[in-house]
Amino acid sequence: VHLVESGGGLVQPGGSLRLSCAASGFTFTTYYMSWVGQAPGKGLEWVSDINSSGGSTYYNEFVKGRFTISRDNAKNTLYLQINNLRPEDTALYYCARESGPGGMDFWGKGTLVTVSS
Repeated sequence: VHLVESGGGLVQPGGSLRLSCAASGFTFTTYYMSWVGQAPGKGLEWVSDINSSGGSTYYNEFVKGRFTISRDNAKNTLYLQINNLRPEDTALYYCARESGPGGMDFWGKGTLVTVSS
């Protein structure tokens, strides 16, 4: 199993980014997938997840309305669109494969999002 995130960077408040996670080594289309964030000096925080078909999405209440999770099963890729970025969104964002309710068994190395003027 291999998960590789990309798309992070330095962005000004109010800006947007789209994070990507390229998946390989497993049957992507059969797994729920998650995004998890870790702010500097803080613990992991679940951000969002999506079911295997992409038809159902779930969000941490703190990101609803600004973050959009999606997936392209033909490309084995997971996405996270982040709009109206705030300094408090600064974090290392990981994608993770879900192994069952509340469980994640494989993680990428993360992509860093820094929101600063």
